[in-house]
Amino acid sequence: MAEAVSKSRRSYGEVGLIAVSKTFPVEAVLEAIDARQVDFGENRAEEALPKMMRVAEQRLNASVCWHLIGHVQSRKAKDVAGKFALIHSVDSARLADKLNAVCQANGTHQDILLECNVSGEDSKEGFALSGWQTDVAVMNRFVRAVESISTLPRLRVRGLMTMAPVVAQPDDARPVFASLRTLRDTLRERFPNLSWDHLSMGMTDDFEVAIAEGATMIRIGRAIFGGRA
Repeated sequence: MAEAVSKSRRSYGEVGLIAVSKTFPVEAVLEAIDARQVDFGENRAEEALPKMMRVAEQRLNASVCWHLIGHVQSRKAKDVAGKFALIHSVDSARLADKLNAVCQANGTHQDILLECNVSGEDSKEGFALSGWQTDVAVMNRFVRAVESISTLPRLRVRGLMTMAPVVAQPDDARPVFASLRTLRDTLRERFPNLSWDHLSMGMTDDFEVAIAEGATMIRIGRAIFGGRA
């Protein structure tokens, strides 16, 4: 990671490491905390919330930041809103509305990223943004969604997230990461009142390329915790 940052002529502090602890036990998280890891990513509230509680009980003074990186169904908004430092996977105005309503009722706020499917891969979640640079209808539809989300008082948009397709060579993912960065820059011009600080992109096999293309958060699981069963 440090080498990739240096090659990209960026500052090490510009890129955050999220240890993707989904499916791994509390003990693995505690070991990572003891090695000074701070940020952890989980996919499902059903697994994450009990894990978060147990970690808090066993590391009372630890500074731990939890990220929700998996798909969130609108009906699950009540389970996650206000409970994570950052939700990376907001993929519809409807979900944003639900999260905002829960935060309103609970008196909390929620930082979010907008998940964008810029690759067009059917298996990926996110706002459908394949071809956004040339397809006016696709971009206009997304802009309307962002406009709607920007009015929600309990949500704070912090940037964008994407997942690249599985590719033969890491560099093959570069166009996806570059597209997300360009989209972020475009949104920054259209919505200067919102924060577009973060690009969450890059995983174990392609994080070096993501860093080169501007990632501010990389999501690493296997390279930290090992393979999943």
